Amino acid sequence: TRKYNQSGTVRHGFPYQPTALAFDPVQKILAIGSRTGGLRILGRPGVDCYCQHESGAAVLQLQFLINEGALVTACADDTLHLWNLRQKRPAILHSLKFNRECITFCHLPFQSKWLYVGTERGNTHIVNVESFVLSGYVIMWNKAIELSTKTHPGPVVHLSDCPRDEGKLLIGFESGTVVQWDLRTKKADFRIYYDEAIHSVSWHHEGKQFMCSHSDGSLTTWNLRNTSRPFQVVFPHGKAQRDGRKPESCKPILKVEYKTSKSGEPFVIFSGGLSYDKASRRPALTIMHGKAITVLEMDHPIVEFLVLCETPYANEFRLFIVILISLLPISLSHSYPIFENPYPMDIHESPVTCTAYFADCPPEIIPALYSIGAKHKKQGYSHKEWPVSGGTWTLGAQTYPEIIITGHADGSIKFWDASAITLQMLYKLKTSKAFEKPKAGEVRAVELVEEDPFAVQMVSWCPHSRLFCVVGISAHLILYRFSKYDVTTEIAALEVRLQCDIEETISPSEAEPNAGLTDPNLQSPQHPPGSPGCATPEGIRDSIPCLRVKNRPVRMPPGYQAELVVQLLWVDGEPPQQITSLDINSAYGLLALGNCNGLAVVDYIQKTVLLCMSTLELYGSSDPYQRLTRSPRKSRQFAAGMPKSLVMHLCLHIRLIAAYFSISFVSVKGPGRKLSLPTDLKAGHESRENSFSRSRSSSVSSIDRETKEAVTTLRFMESYARKVDAVSSPCLWVGTSLGVVLVIALSIPMDEEERQEEPVTVMPSGTVLMLKGSVLTFGSLDCSGGLISNPYEVWRDPHAPEDPDCPRRRKLVNFSPSSSQDAAGEGHLVVVCSEKQAKVFLMPAQTRLYVHHITESSFVLRADVVSVCNSVCLACFCANGHVMTLSLPSLRPLLDVNYLPLTDMRIARTFCFADGGQALYLSSPTEIQRISYTQEMCDSLQDMLGELFTPVETPEAQNKGFLKGFFGGNAQTFDREELFGEAAAGKASRSLAQHIPGQGSIEGMKAAAGGVVGDLARARLAAEERGQRLGELEERTALMMSSAEMFSKHAHELMLKYKDKKWYQF
Repeated sequence: TRKYNQSGTVRHGFPYQPTALAFDPVQKILAIGSRTGGLRILGRPGVDCYCQHESGAAVLQLQFLINEGALVTACADDTLHLWNLRQKRPAILHSLKFNRECITFCHLPFQSKWLYVGTERGNTHIVNVESFVLSGYVIMWNKAIELSTKTHPGPVVHLSDCPRDEGKLLIGFESGTVVQWDLRTKKADFRIYYDEAIHSVSWHHEGKQFMCSHSDGSLTTWNLRNTSRPFQVVFPHGKAQRDGRKPESCKPILKVEYKTSKSGEPFVIFSGGLSYDKASRRPALTIMHGKAITVLEMDHPIVEFLVLCETPYANEFRLFIVILISLLPISLSHSYPIFENPYPMDIHESPVTCTAYFADCPPEIIPALYSIGAKHKKQGYSHKEWPVSGGTWTLGAQTYPEIIITGHADGSIKFWDASAITLQMLYKLKTSKAFEKPKAGEVRAVELVEEDPFAVQMVSWCPHSRLFCVVGISAHLILYRFSKYDVTTEIAALEVRLQCDIEETISPSEAEPNAGLTDPNLQSPQHPPGSPGCATPEGIRDSIPCLRVKNRPVRMPPGYQAELVVQLLWVDGEPPQQITSLDINSAYGLLALGNCNGLAVVDYIQKTVLLCMSTLELYGSSDPYQRLTRSPRKSRQFAAGMPKSLVMHLCLHIRLIAAYFSISFVSVKGPGRKLSLPTDLKAGHESRENSFSRSRSSSVSSIDRETKEAVTTLRFMESYARKVDAVSSPCLWVGTSLGVVLVIALSIPMDEEERQEEPVTVMPSGTVLMLKGSVLTFGSLDCSGGLISNPYEVWRDPHAPEDPDCPRRRKLVNFSPSSSQDAAGEGHLVVVCSEKQAKVFLMPAQTRLYVHHITESSFVLRADVVSVCNSVCLACFCANGHVMTLSLPSLRPLLDVNYLPLTDMRIARTFCFADGGQALYLSSPTEIQRISYTQEMCDSLQDMLGELFTPVETPEAQNKGFLKGFFGGNAQTFDREELFGEAAAGKASRSLAQHIPGQGSIEGMKAAAGGVVGDLARARLAAEERGQRLGELEERTALMMSSAEMFSKHAHELMLKYKDKKWYQF
């Protein structure tokens, strides 16, 4: 329907694998290119645009057409692209594909339309950026070097015009050769030959000397008056030899910038060049200012750095930016303080392991989180103005509070304000603070995980009650409450022993008549919190948790404070299986967790375990499957090869891909019982993510065959546990990996005092519903199709001072055991979605009203019941990349778009939907991509996008003064059109490069049609500029005429004075 549409909206985070950087000093916008062909353009906060080259080739270099609203990108597939930035969604205007040569370097002089392009063969071509065609003017490598030279100079690594004369082009070759080429005479002014390879070249702003960086860690300075030898050679980090010999070689200096400042002392900034004697030394950036040398060590390799100038003229600048695995802006002032980055570039500070997206949150939650998080912000930032301040951005008309939660491998949790397409970190929580640090030499059960034992697997958050639950990879769960006051208290701990010995499952059609059932011993006596557990005489671990909770009073600052930790225990040498499902309800005071062994329900108010059962026991006599046990039981001693516990751990991932995919997993270290995090959480394992193949593997099928029935989803709701129930009551709906839905009845005391003391009754009801595929989500609707929200408790600060006149009481919302609708016998609807199909049941009759087979050739990875466009729908994301929406309760297809094919487990793990027609996923290890799937939201978010280009007058060059200009200090200008135009240089060979027209011009016209005001402003500015130039021309003409008249007058007077004199009278 017209209401539903899909489009990507905005991307947050640091560009993954950055390769290039550029800055427009007039528009004040920053561009970053990546290895995957991505392009991010940043301006003031709120101005953030992501584009993608269709080829996916790495971006090698970026060149802004300064103050023109355009950008040139050079990619690894030897293609140049011209991007139009004068629209909200930049698009390619022209492309130029080189067929016979590889692009290595590009240079675009300021206010020029001719782009110099150096190639791997050593040639230099010239491209007209207006028409994007090659000029016939070519500087061939064999003409640039001397004829007597017998070796090829190598690829072009540098191109720049001389600051004093734009008609002189400096060409740097990789072999160490530097040539200054006179573009007018087509001859070389001078040639420099040096023994070491060149990596970069930088001019002094006066144009009298330049500096080169070399592969031996040296910097050479050359003076144009004498190019036979370098004016100066320095090894900034080389150790001087005692006998006066050349200092020892260092690592290559990859890039150097030679800048002068108003104080007179030049800045020399370079990356690399460190000595080889310290192999473990971190990457560094060196700043030489006069005699002072400052080394800034970095945690990650330096990809690129850039000096940001206030104007396009190179003699005025303030600061530079270093780009690593993150964006690090540093001020060139005393002590080199960094700027506070206004962009969310630290999402990947620790690898993201899970995400959650909440739209239309309570309005007071964002200020509450921000006020707490602001107290822990770092200090010592530079006080100077943030230099990347270009573009315009306005808040959209339809904005509401949105929060994104990210869980990380180090156990940290970050809350982000995602309102109005921006992203700003509000609050950071460290879950590892609830546990003791392992003592030296102590062997703990934390060895279950190879590394990152606190990694977050899933979160559950209730914005209204501010309760927050975190599930970690070490089979632990932490419950947090929010408070504005600090407190010193002990953290309660519960230990749960979940065990299941059922080895195989057989479908009802395959069941044998005499198949037996074995009831496992599921629960053993609980150990007190902090108990070390026990071990058998053979040393097998038993009844011990993976982590040790702090058993002493802990001081907790304001914010989220740990109240309860629930841990699963080792059983007979087998590590606990990871938690696969979670739900919490503040009105009931209960939380539920499940894994492949069974289900546990915890009363967090009374700090007790109410239920601890296997899935089989939940069925009772209503089990639709027959279970077979293996006899005799296998020994639980560790065996060589893949341990059974690892098979159990991987089965849940296999459930996502068992139908038509197979995946390569991280190898296990023999019998060491260590499990690894997913491969995409480790550096250097990105290639392992892309290990899917479109074939059904027999090994996968066999492993899936032995999978225990896991609890895959849980949902507390007001419902009917049995067909005979007349009124609704609190229930827990349980979905399993075999497509079975179970309903558990809950009996909860209503009175607040009774709730603190009276036990909660939990009992399986015997209700069993069946679907095809693993159950993913539940939803509750009234009979008219409206969404029924979960009951919740209104937040109250647990540590606020008590008011004797107004005692604190629990305030519950939507918690009513009987309603008028129930009394009328209408009941309600329950939506159940699995990997393959969706069904709608009428409760309490349990009648199936609607059914829809979502996919046959793939399977659903994520499904959520969401509110969209004043209605409710079921949103699904499939493994084949389709985003689908179904109407509720009729399950009629509304949208089916092939958006994003599943290429790695990261997308499957982080994809999530939110109300209002939005969704997000982790598009790379460092970036979050938000998408919208409704037309209304697409239009709204389109209006919120910032404008990259704003009409700004180009600043004039600083006047150098009379004496400098009189003695040759002024830069000489020349007409490039005369040299490079078709009339003078002819046409380039058609086989050399192919011109490809882009679609940006059409989109630009559409954007221009909707932005008449911007066009008028630009036209007015252009007219003013033309009028100003015409006025200057008239003044110059009048001055020249006046000068000519004065000269004529003086000449005439001189002629009259000496006209009648004889030669001997002089």
